[in-house]
Amino acid sequence: MKIGVLVSGALGLDLLKHLSSENNITFVMTDNKSRGIIEFCEEKNWAVFIGNPRKGKSESFLKRKEIDVLVSVNYLFLIEENLIELPKKLAINIHGSLLPKYRGRTPHVWAIINNEKETGITAHLIEKGCDTGPIIEQVKLSIEAEDTGARILEKFKMLYAPIVDAVFEKIASNKLQPIPQDNLKATFFGKRTPDDGRINWNWQKERIHNWVRAQAYPYPGAFSHYNKEKVIIDAIEFTEDGYHNEMVNGQILSSEPLKVKSPNGVVQVKKIRNNQFTFQIGELLK
Repeated sequence: MKIGVLVSGALGLDLLKHLSSENNITFVMTDNKSRGIIEFCEEKNWAVFIGNPRKGKSESFLKRKEIDVLVSVNYLFLIEENLIELPKKLAINIHGSLLPKYRGRTPHVWAIINNEKETGITAHLIEKGCDTGPIIEQVKLSIEAEDTGARILEKFKMLYAPIVDAVFEKIASNKLQPIPQDNLKATFFGKRTPDDGRINWNWQKERIHNWVRAQAYPYPGAFSHYNKEKVIIDAIEFTEDGYHNEMVNGQILSSEPLKVKSPNGVVQVKKIRNNQFTFQIGELLK
């Protein structure tokens, strides 16, 4: 079966290597930061398009290329009609959530932030909308209390190849039965940037905890400012320490270990990235 592959990042590279063992890869499309994917394509001597394919930029690259199936995994760009209509059989995307929940970008990070207890992977047909196509296959995954965004991706690595294999098997045996998504249950979350990681100490301690672990290293990280310096926090835990209700949220109650007041309890900061700060009791993280 001839396939075209749209991939980005480490997850994309892992799946590309898996697909290469049993499929005829006609072309690959990726972004310019996915160096591992680019180098792998060069080793294999595959046709590769690097960069944003939208607004006609990929037209000349795709000319006279014939494929049976288009597969998108962790791809950074929205897919336009010229790609959706290219394969003879179908175009599929593998999305890191239990659609129709968490359409959009970095769904596993948002799931942790929102205190979800499970996430998963969905294989669906590609439409013009973002993650809106009928569902082909879905796998659920529990979110444990201390899971970080990076740890969820590590778990995803074990699931992506099997779900793609299951889809390809259904294609080969003509057993595809796509199920339309219930748009009334859909949620959508947009792209996150490093500047979106600021901690609001007026949040309940549970949300602060989820906020921190979702964005922990190697992600850009949740952060506050102390004496105008950015403090990136990679782990916190709850304590039984007492506090006065009139204390300001973000107030430092202990410097070693660092303990900070939130509206419903004191949290201890367990890990600060590149720690070079001397904190003073009574001052604030903002």
